[in-house]
Amino acid sequence: MKLFNFLQQQGHEQIVYCHDRVTGLRAIIAIHDTTLGPALGGCRMWKYDNEQQALEDALRLARGMTYKASLAGLFLGGGKSVIFADPKQDKNPELLQSFGRFVDSLAGRYITAQDVSITTADIVEIRKATANVVGLPTEAGGSGDPSPMTALGVYNGIKASVRHRLQRDSVKGVRVAIQGCGSVGSKLAELLHRDQARLIVSDIDANSAQRIADDYGAQTVANDKIIATDVDVFSPCALGGIIDDDTVGQLQAKIIAGGANNQLAIEDKHGDMLRERKILYAPDYVINAGGLISVSYELDWLKKPTATVKDKVEAIYDTLLKIYQRADRSGESTHETSNRMAEERITNHTTDGTANAS
Repeated sequence: MKLFNFLQQQGHEQIVYCHDRVTGLRAIIAIHDTTLGPALGGCRMWKYDNEQQALEDALRLARGMTYKASLAGLFLGGGKSVIFADPKQDKNPELLQSFGRFVDSLAGRYITAQDVSITTADIVEIRKATANVVGLPTEAGGSGDPSPMTALGVYNGIKASVRHRLQRDSVKGVRVAIQGCGSVGSKLAELLHRDQARLIVSDIDANSAQRIADDYGAQTVANDKIIATDVDVFSPCALGGIIDDDTVGQLQAKIIAGGANNQLAIEDKHGDMLRERKILYAPDYVINAGGLISVSYELDWLKKPTATVKDKVEAIYDTLLKIYQRADRSGESTHETSNRMAEERITNHTTDGTANAS
C-alpha cells in the first residue's frame, strides 16, 4: 500500500502507531474525518496475521464510522483503533490503560469505545487513563452494553429491507439466516422470533448456535454453509469480509442485512455484483449504527436530537428506505448511494440529521 496516496484517496486525516515497551502494547488509531465532530469509533483487539492487515482493518473501519455517524445524524466524525494482540492471552489491565494513555494524548480528537474482544469491563480500565471513552457500564454512569441497540437497529433495517424488496409489512414467516450468535446476533434472533420469523442460525461456536436454536426454535447449520442457505434474508453478524469472490455466487438470499462491519470484501466490486444479481444490500454502517447512537448519548457536550435513543435507532428504518429509493432512481448500488448521502451531509455541514439525504 502506498500509504499517503491511499489516505488522500480515502480522506483519512491521521494514523497513530502506539507502542509501549513495558506492557507490550501494539496498537493503531486511525482518524478518518472530523468535519462534523471528533472521531468516535471502537477499539478492536485481534490477533492479526500481520501488521499490514491490522492497518487496513483500522483504516477501513474508520472510514465506515465517518459514514455511520453522518447518516445517523450525529455530530461526530469517524475513527477506529485496533490492538494487535491475542485477546485470550494478552489482555490485561496494564495493557488497556497503556492504550488509554495513547487515546488521551490525542486531546479529544478521538473517542474510543467497545468493539470486537473489548468488553464494558475493558472500557472501565481504559477510562482510568482517559476521559475520551464511551460505552461504560450503567453502574459507572454509562449507557451499558451497546449490543441491544445495535440489534434493534439491525432488526428495523431488516424490516425496511423486507418492505422494499419483498413488499411485505411484516417479517412473519420470512426466512432469516443469522451468521454469528454473539451479543448482537442472539438479541436479533430474539426480536425476529417475537415477530414469528423463521430462523436459521450458525456460529463458529456450535454451542452458541444451539442455544439460540433451543431458545427460539431455530434451525442450525454449519458456519461455512449458512451463506448458501435458501432464505429471504442473510444476516451476517460476525466478522466482516463475508461477501467475496467465492461467496457472492453462493448466495440464495434476496436481501443481505446484518450487524457485521465491512461485509463486502471489496466494496465497489462486490456491491456491484450484488446489484447485478438483484440482491438488496443494506449498507452495514447504516444498519448497524444503533450501538454508536446509544453510546453517543453519553457525551454531554454533543448536540443531540430530542428523540430518545430508541426512537433514533428505530429511524434506521426510514434512512434505509431513503437509500433504497434513491438507489432505484439512480441505478447505483445501495452502498454507492449511501456513501454519497453520507458525504453530502459532511460537505453541506447540515445540522438536521439526514433530512437533506433524500
